[in-house]
Amino acid sequence: MHDVAAAAGVSRGTVSRVLNGGYVSTEARAAIEAAIASVGYVPNTAARNLVRRRSQAVGFLTLEPHSLLLEDPNIGAIMLGANETLSIADHQMVSLVVDSARDTERVARYLSGGFVDGAIVVSARTHDPITRVIASLGLPAVFVGHPPDLSREIPWVGIDNAGSAQAIVTRLIATGRSRIGMIASALDRDSGADRLAGFRAALGERFDPALVVEAPLYDYTAGVKGMRELLSREPLVDGVFAASDAVAAGALEVLRESGRAVPAEVGLVGFDNSTWALRTQPPLSTIHQPARDVGSVAADLVLRQIDGEHPDPVVLPSPVVWRASA
Repeated sequence: MHDVAAAAGVSRGTVSRVLNGGYVSTEARAAIEAAIASVGYVPNTAARNLVRRRSQAVGFLTLEPHSLLLEDPNIGAIMLGANETLSIADHQMVSLVVDSARDTERVARYLSGGFVDGAIVVSARTHDPITRVIASLGLPAVFVGHPPDLSREIPWVGIDNAGSAQAIVTRLIATGRSRIGMIASALDRDSGADRLAGFRAALGERFDPALVVEAPLYDYTAGVKGMRELLSREPLVDGVFAASDAVAAGALEVLRESGRAVPAEVGLVGFDNSTWALRTQPPLSTIHQPARDVGSVAADLVLRQIDGEHPDPVVLPSPVVWRASA
């Protein structure tokens, strides 16, 4: 800063005001900017953050296996949306993947060390230890989704999983299907449990628990294994609600192998409106999950908390997208 001030012919205080967004004359600002370019000055962010007790970083915590992190297009879209909003606010996003108990301990130490000003948490499960760590630290945080044990003080952003599932299954019923099953994934998370609740609500008295096959993850393999199990339980199943598009894609492959035509013999619907929905033939009827918007809103909520606000939870719209698979 001394070198910049000398090159520009101004005081260090004037240079400081420019670097911190304060007012200076147009002439002084132009001279300082030219001097910065001339001497190659880069502000010492670490020193500045030490004084401010801020890191200018936000952790993006994904509580999923590594394989699903790379395969799930929703997580990528949420991450991009969050990064875009954080970037505009001049904050760095730090990606933290939690795939084991050791990861949990490591990330807990990292969060406790003041390396981030806040956190965005994706795919938290009920009684997740990371939830307890964040609550105990009082760290500004936003959850994508709403685990039942989440502290009321921690805001969240998400969609109406139960209502959306009920809407698309109701429409599937209206196509004349009478034996409808579900491949229900991730029931240890609010999204999975809520989608099963919506399925059950749509069927009402016609709900048959034997036609619900449980799977641990929202992935293609779950769809393959789940559809094989569902067909073994009920060979005449004529409708399937898959808990995600990736699961639906796996189910579609098994139906094709089994000689069951979609949608002529079996109506199939998914959830997410991800890239999986358009890769399949026929394209999937599904629920649109605004993943990029979810990430952007999550980042905005955590930034507002860092600035001392107490924002309310946000629920984004998730309409039915009807295509040829049903």
